[in-house]
Amino acid sequence: MTIDFFAALLVAAVSLAAPLLITALGELISETAGVLNISIEAMMLVGAFTGVVGASLTGNLWVAFLCAILGGLVVALLQGTASFHFRANQIVTGIVLNILALGATTFLLMSVLGSGVGKAVTLDRVAIPVLSEIPVVGRALFNQNIVAYLAFLLVPLVWWTLDRTAFGLQLRSVGEHPVAAASLGINVLVTRWVALLICGGLGGVGGGLLTLGGLGVFTPNITAGRGFIALAAVVFGRWRPVGTLVAVMLFSVADAFQIRAQALGIAVPYQLLVALPYIVTILALVMFVSKMRPPSALGSN
Repeated sequence: MTIDFFAALLVAAVSLAAPLLITALGELISETAGVLNISIEAMMLVGAFTGVVGASLTGNLWVAFLCAILGGLVVALLQGTASFHFRANQIVTGIVLNILALGATTFLLMSVLGSGVGKAVTLDRVAIPVLSEIPVVGRALFNQNIVAYLAFLLVPLVWWTLDRTAFGLQLRSVGEHPVAAASLGINVLVTRWVALLICGGLGGVGGGLLTLGGLGVFTPNITAGRGFIALAAVVFGRWRPVGTLVAVMLFSVADAFQIRAQALGIAVPYQLLVALPYIVTILALVMFVSKMRPPSALGSN
């Protein structure tokens, strides 16, 4: 394997990491407030669908991402209504919404929209002068689309918000000790709603980037479990932004490797290569989950 292989691998890994990272940071905010948002897969899937629809109908990428955000918010509203107001189990609600999103987007694509949605416009790459010419890492880190850059800039922003602001302290207090937070005058329900809606919006953007940052088309189940990988990245990253970034990059490198390995014709069954990112996810959780402590009130209504 040559330097060119590793350079191409890094380019693919960073591109694959961007939608996953945006989604994972949204999930991190949600779980910090005690909301176990299993429906993150549905948020990505609906965001990917509505983003492509918006781009195809308007030709405007910013409108497309607004549509993606709205798609993620719809799922968040359904999750919050069921969990907060009808006291439904958060895990069960999330699983149901994931199934519903898969069925709904497939139905709308095949039966309602048909061929009315063609290839949508996609984001152009923006090369940063000088930095993009750095050997090996330059093309990967400094020749991405604008939303991918924003994805990585979100890491320090989320860290600062959670650790250095009153809002972050409020989120953490609700996720750790909601009764104590309520006794101090914090509205637990409103705080969790805000966290969930932020998660929905970011999940929608992540799904939108998945389609609008690449091929510009939507196919059934295009997320292929990436929402669950984002969920695992939050756990593996110990509910911290930087840890989540490291986990996302680990999974993305595995995903990029399986794509490059298939292209090179490495003598390994392609089914095993396709499963590689999910195998890495499972192994990471099995090896480290016992050392991780989630927010104390995670998953409680």
